[in-house]
Amino acid sequence: MNDVIVNKVAASGLISIDLEKYLPQQQIETFDLKEYLFMGLILKEKDFRESLKTIDWNSFSNKYVAITCSADAIIPVWAYMLVTSYVQPFALDIYLGNAREMLKHIFLKNISSIDFKEYRDQRVVVKGCGEVPVDNYAYAEITKHLLPYAKSIMYGEPCSTVPVFKKK
Repeated sequence: MNDVIVNKVAASGLISIDLEKYLPQQQIETFDLKEYLFMGLILKEKDFRESLKTIDWNSFSNKYVAITCSADAIIPVWAYMLVTSYVQPFALDIYLGNAREMLKHIFLKNISSIDFKEYRDQRVVVKGCGEVPVDNYAYAEITKHLLPYAKSIMYGEPCSTVPVFKKK
């Protein structure tokens, strides 16, 4: 009797996508305009401009920068523009919003950059469990992009999948 172990998962032809590898790897730094408000309420242009000149902008090198104001204050549009003009030469990317919103922005951008043509007529499994939790929006985004190409889309692990879509 020949007891050959066959890896049925490897022989199945399934292509697995691990969304974790599209999460941003670089640090997200928050630039909070709250620190520059007079009495925690208003932004004084002259003082703000002087403060920006004293910042070591190199500290934002190779980082994603989320520009926000965590205080309940009305911030003029030019203030965000001014911060962007200072940080742009150093940052990987800039986003107006908090760090969580920026993470979503970068994650969706990374998913959109995938060449989905390589999944044409393929059976694709979008990995469901991993070391890092992945928000639901990423699963919806990858599905949206795979639909025109994939023969079938499944969720989970190659050894245990939940069918999501099958081309007719």
